[in-house]
Amino acid sequence: MPVPKQKKGRGATHSRRSANMRIEAPARSVCPRCGAVKLPHHVCPNCGFYKDREVIVVE
Repeated sequence: MPVPKQKKGRGATHSRRSANMRIEAPARSVCPRCGAVKLPHHVCPNCGFYKDREVIVVE
């Protein structure tokens, strides 16, 4: 069975791993009722509606 002749360097290992460790911004959607930016599949913090129903009362 083939075995590597030398150990991979620390830089090669870290650069390979760092490609998968990017911090990405969370997905955003627009509330169809008030037009505010909100997380998808969550209650709108601005108007309190989710799927055309009032879930929480927002003043």
